[in-house]
Amino acid sequence: MELLQLKYFQTVANTEHISKAAQQLNIAQPSLSLTIKRLEDELGTKLFHRKGRNIELSAAGQIMLKHVNKVFIELENAKMDIQSLDEINARTVKIAISNTRFLVGLISQYINDFPHAKIQQGIETRDDIRINLKKGDIDLGIAGPPIIDEEIETCVLVAEDVVLVLPSNHPLAGQSEVSLAKFANESFISLANNAEYSRFTTSLCERAGFMPIKNYEVDSTLLAEIIQLEQGVALLPISVCRKFNLHYVKIANMHPTYTVGLSWVKNSISSAAVQQLRDFIITYFNENNEHYKI
Repeated sequence: MELLQLKYFQTVANTEHISKAAQQLNIAQPSLSLTIKRLEDELGTKLFHRKGRNIELSAAGQIMLKHVNKVFIELENAKMDIQSLDEINARTVKIAISNTRFLVGLISQYINDFPHAKIQQGIETRDDIRINLKKGDIDLGIAGPPIIDEEIETCVLVAEDVVLVLPSNHPLAGQSEVSLAKFANESFISLANNAEYSRFTTSLCERAGFMPIKNYEVDSTLLAEIIQLEQGVALLPISVCRKFNLHYVKIANMHPTYTVGLSWVKNSISSAAVQQLRDFIITYFNENNEHYKI
């Protein structure tokens, strides 16, 4: 039993006339009659009775029509569900970031402006973001430092000022800026699960002539607690300092910045939802640039 047979049967049943049904279906009458005959043979019963020049459904035909109608209703429901799923997928943007702070404040504003937006956000390393962009598993990626790849387009969002965080009772806490070299023997606190940023801060210390002594490696929330316990110093982006109200001083002779970029596959055809979020992110960082500066 095939769907085409069922469709032909449904049309004949609704018109109660072979010729009219054949005309509607745009097929030859003998071909239609043969299809109905094969369906009846398969079911082992007559589906129609002749009534003058017309035909009418038999009792078996009436039962068959009821179930055939349900079949096509369900098929139409399936079609609508699939189309609805496609629309949801078209509105869904998959974005990965190497650090959650890149979206703090931004996402809530985006959702307020576009309440029907669908976002799937993950946390990945910079390398994983690059790979998953090229595989098509994500639409956008935000990472620091910005991704450089011939297949990927990257827009620099911000070059954020990095400062030295230290306990408020530290002997140098009152200075407006300090030389990083003076902290060669201090215990440094680093951010966990952020290899890119850890390499960046280590390179700053190397430029100052020493390798940092890393006693703690924690997330940004615990980092604030440990600093308040006077357990070490840290090199942090200014936005993190402001979020946790940390005491900081500028670094003399360096004025380091940590650059963050937004990336997507070069020459890719993006959905309207992806373009909308991409433009929003770029605009947001442009409008809030001062938050990332001392």
